Amino acid sequence: MKFFTIVSLLVCFQFELAVHSSDWPQWRGPDRSDVSRETGLLKNWPASGPKRLWVFGEAGSGYSGPAVVDGKLYTLGAQANAVNLISIDANTGKLIWSVEAAEKLKNDWGDGPRGTPSVAGNRVYALTGTGTLVCADVRDGKIQWKRTMKEFGGQVPGWGYTESVLIDGDRVVCSPGGSKGTLVALDAKTGELVWQSKEFTDAAHYSSIVSAEVNGTRQYVKLTDKHVAGLSAIDGSLLWTSDFPGRTAVIPTPIVQDNHVYVSAGYGVGSKLVKIGPSNRAVDVYSNRLMKNHHGGVVKVADHLYGYSDGVGWLCQDFRTGEETWSERKKLGKGAVTCADGMLYCLEEDSGSVVLIEASPRGWKEHGRFSIEPQSKNRSSRGRVWTHPVVSGGRLFLRDQEFVHSYDVRER
Repeated sequence: MKFFTIVSLLVCFQFELAVHSSDWPQWRGPDRSDVSRETGLLKNWPASGPKRLWVFGEAGSGYSGPAVVDGKLYTLGAQANAVNLISIDANTGKLIWSVEAAEKLKNDWGDGPRGTPSVAGNRVYALTGTGTLVCADVRDGKIQWKRTMKEFGGQVPGWGYTESVLIDGDRVVCSPGGSKGTLVALDAKTGELVWQSKEFTDAAHYSSIVSAEVNGTRQYVKLTDKHVAGLSAIDGSLLWTSDFPGRTAVIPTPIVQDNHVYVSAGYGVGSKLVKIGPSNRAVDVYSNRLMKNHHGGVVKVADHLYGYSDGVGWLCQDFRTGEETWSERKKLGKGAVTCADGMLYCLEEDSGSVVLIEASPRGWKEHGRFSIEPQSKNRSSRGRVWTHPVVSGGRLFLRDQEFVHSYDVRER
């Protein structure tokens, strides 16, 4: 059994390394850092913004982001009373297939799915807002298997399940939450349970799992409203944990660098950096209320972190010390961020404005902006443009409910 586990983990490493630089196979990209490996992208945009290539207007409601692999884009969208898993030609914006995955989540802040699909080989995996996990064939959308988070003791969080499941070799890892165990690992081919984290039983919140090797141990890093923790990739046993005083909704994805783990949350909570020492001893390096990131995400570029902090504005924070390097409140409001070719793509949630700035500790240096058009008229009055931007294959992909947009951001 141990031999097969080791082989499985080696396959995972090979899969991560084999991902083409232009592919974006899951939430926050190949390594979940939200930093693209692409080069040769525009460093300045025309006054009207980059050239729009196409708009797909039938994605349905929801905030699911795009996964892009081999020229195909995958996302989730609510149609009528069901949620569909959708495949779109990333080059033309034409629908390839759409299949029903589960019932629709209904919520005052916007109906429909929240999580981004994950693609590995010839299969795509997606968790819906109501907690149904589906595995489908990438070629025709045929459902291979389904499981529900309820089967593992999970209870739908207040804003629905938002997690984007992690594919790790021959495992699918996700967070039903609850007394039976926060995390489960399922066989990626069959959906059968491999293990559930009996020692770690926090309720499911809204943050997605990150895989990492810390001090030579392969593990899954998970953030909840009570803890940030590391669990063994082999059997789900608890390796280390650190208290985290989350409030209301804990959403951002952890950032792991060597044996350091950075986490953040909104609602006045802030951020902290944890060092995992010998014998899995977790020690806080710092904890402060500088980066209060709600749900727009934080990216690490070199030795600095970038994201939007409630009450502070767009913020550059020193990763090692937690100190502010610069902040900017006036030039763009709250929103989400991704990084590609040394530039930050910042999306304002209220207006749908997109701004290109340098990923630099020297300050806010803008290189172009535009606004998404058209924008959804079906969005909930409480909702905003919350789907995170993605750069893949020289294209910038943006979504506002039923509209998925593609822009050419390659250098000429």
